[in-house]
Amino acid sequence: MKDIISGLNKVFDSRVRLGIMSVLMVNDSVDFNTMKELLDVTDGNLASHLKALEKEEVIEVKKQFIGRKPNTSYQVSELGRRLFKEHIDALEKLINPLP
Repeated sequence: MKDIISGLNKVFDSRVRLGIMSVLMVNDSVDFNTMKELLDVTDGNLASHLKALEKEEVIEVKKQFIGRKPNTSYQVSELGRRLFKEHIDALEKLINPLP
């Protein structure tokens, strides 16, 4: 029997990481505070998940100053886009298996 969960990517197992990737897939880029508000998570929780995704090279980080204030924004990398799409496809196959 074929392993029905083999296509799932462990990088996206966390609900926060799944949320981050979902937000980034439909936006060009999102800053830290907006992401925090959208996902309703703490600074530390969000930062640790963003760092993990950055380490896996599925997101890209851009740090800049807007006026005198630092601003960090995130966008999905090409690798991240491909891996996340494969993960979503695997979830869909898990939910709706072919007869």
